[in-house]
Amino acid sequence: MSRKRNETPGLYAFFAERPEEARRQFFHAEPGLSRRGFFIGAGSTAAGGLLGLTIPYYANMPRGLVPAAFADADLLVGKDGLTLLNDRPLNAETPAHLLDDAITPTARHFIRNNGLPPEEVDAGTWTLTVDGLVDEPVTMTIQDLQQEFEVVTMALTIECGGNGRAFFDPPATGNQWTVGAVACAEWTGVRLADVLRQAGPKPGVVYTAHYGADTHLSGKPDKLPISRGVPLAKAMTDNVLIAFAMNGGPLHRQNGAPLRLVVPGWPGSCSHKWLTRIQLRDQVHDGPKMTGTSYRVPRYPVAPGDEVPNEHFEIIERMPVKSLVTFPANNSPTAREIEIRGHAWSGDRTVVGVDLSMDFGATWMAADLDRPANSGAWQDWRRRVVFPEAGYYEIWARATDSDGEMQPFAIDWNPKGYLNNTMHRVALRVT
Repeated sequence: MSRKRNETPGLYAFFAERPEEARRQFFHAEPGLSRRGFFIGAGSTAAGGLLGLTIPYYANMPRGLVPAAFADADLLVGKDGLTLLNDRPLNAETPAHLLDDAITPTARHFIRNNGLPPEEVDAGTWTLTVDGLVDEPVTMTIQDLQQEFEVVTMALTIECGGNGRAFFDPPATGNQWTVGAVACAEWTGVRLADVLRQAGPKPGVVYTAHYGADTHLSGKPDKLPISRGVPLAKAMTDNVLIAFAMNGGPLHRQNGAPLRLVVPGWPGSCSHKWLTRIQLRDQVHDGPKMTGTSYRVPRYPVAPGDEVPNEHFEIIERMPVKSLVTFPANNSPTAREIEIRGHAWSGDRTVVGVDLSMDFGATWMAADLDRPANSGAWQDWRRRVVFPEAGYYEIWARATDSDGEMQPFAIDWNPKGYLNNTMHRVALRVT
């Protein structure tokens, strides 16, 4: 069975959604094509052709299983230890224990794509256009940005709006992120506010619209994979950057090279990658992934299965208060006395406290909490803990922000699985 390029699903999605067809194509089709060919939709492949072997017990493989031999390394070049969730589009998260650094290394920054990255990403010829309701529409190179505006470096947290989706019961649709769709890298660029001021927003501007060079999964040039925006007031804050460097080096290709937006504290979808255009509008932007239920939650609590009209969904703006235990790793053996540490963050606010429990929430102890490196950065915390005896323990972490909001043990379900800020729990085996 042949398949057109623009109809080929990703490997993981293909096995998950149509396992019987995937197994038939993958194990019985004509051999000879590369694994890469499958990923980009060149056609059917066969495991025998890829492995050079038959699989005598393939019929015993569990439904939906993706063979372990097809390693993720070629998809995640330049990344270290990420967990692949989907390959078309490419989405990968970072295990919590690999996020222990105060500044997330480029190799450990998660990947969230909606379409396919551009093939050509030459920083020397890349341009950004600012237009719409402005006095002076302008098109600039990256060099123009560097020469005409103050260049700043800031530690800024980016978190996917669906981070934590895997913990909803019943499951919500979408990539099943656990806790690793978050990072705090050092970004270098220019303030979006400075660029917009030079262009001169006209009276009546209320929203930005962001456009990138990534392409739709269908391959159709007239379709955009995503085009979101933010209110003008958010765009004019001092920590929203047009970034051209990451951790002192170039942006990683999968993290938006050579130019992207970084909008800390709001859903990562606002931080548009492969940025080519910013348009100013006199209405809330209505591009792809801005309408319907995309990056929106019901304005009231709903039960699983409830019918919620689209007009009852509200756009997600600031992300909720959250914390993450990064050391020790989940389910690891530990000594009787150890240091527990991690990070905490809360949208546009600061975190004022992090508490830990080792007795399933019966009692709590305060962690030492650092100030953020700058507005928009997560905050490091730590606490020395002595366990009373050997055995199984769980460390629970909860953060409280500057408006008094505290992480809950559980949150209300929502149809798209957004904004899950339940307490992070880590299992420890004390020897």
